[in-house]
Amino acid sequence: MKFKAFGNGLLSYIFLTIGLGISALGWAGFIIPSKIIAGGLTGIATVLHFLTGFDIGLMTLIMNTILIVTSMKVIGASFGVKSIYSVAVFSLFLSIITHLVSEPLITDRIMATVTGGVLAGTGAGIVFLNGGSTGGSDIIALMINKYKNISLGRLLLYIDSVVIGSSFILFRSLETMIFGFVTMAILAYTVDLIISGTKQTVQFFIFSDHYEEIKHQVINVAKRGITVIPAEGGYSGKEVKVLMVIARKSESQAILNIIKEADPRAFITMGNVMGVFGQGFDSIKV
Repeated sequence: MKFKAFGNGLLSYIFLTIGLGISALGWAGFIIPSKIIAGGLTGIATVLHFLTGFDIGLMTLIMNTILIVTSMKVIGASFGVKSIYSVAVFSLFLSIITHLVSEPLITDRIMATVTGGVLAGTGAGIVFLNGGSTGGSDIIALMINKYKNISLGRLLLYIDSVVIGSSFILFRSLETMIFGFVTMAILAYTVDLIISGTKQTVQFFIFSDHYEEIKHQVINVAKRGITVIPAEGGYSGKEVKVLMVIARKSESQAILNIIKEADPRAFITMGNVMGVFGQGFDSIKV
């Protein structure tokens, strides 16, 4: 049991590292060399630096430290440990890639914006799924998301919009500000896409004379709960049993295989469900 827990923990850190590398590549390989004003804590530190002259690196470290300590109380100690690891590794990757890449890997600014936003969002999504954070506005978004049912991507967009918008006061460049907004919109959408892709839920209604066998297999093989609904055929007037199953989209093929083996002639409806809350799914945020 301890070995399994250790293995799961190690795998989580491996995925964290991969996500951090992808995100750092998006920022240091495409966004930063294209001189696009970034959002997040780095953006806040940059704005404050131009206003006060305070060192950006030291300011970023101080703000990240305060946020991580706060997040450990709000989200949990394990989040704090992973966040410290994530912030350190992300900073290391940024430093390495920044030294290796002096010009954007794609010279066209529009393509660099799209590519950088997608890579940064994909990496951030992977990091979020494994309980970490690259720091800054990511941590603020996660703390708000714990209590409010607002998507992480939307929260990031709100926070970073304030940062990017304020940069116009300093740099007086409408084009740069617009590129910043486009980058963050792509990043936020990608984060939501990555996260929701693992949480998509489907609902089955199954009509079959072999409902007992299907019910048994779904419960014991697919490890999913099932509801038996008494019904009556509208045309035949025959009493029937309808099975209702809620499952993750990734589990849908296994359930379809179970139904096919038990009754190839079963009548099935399958639809996407916007939100499922309760045991085995998401918790309600109020």
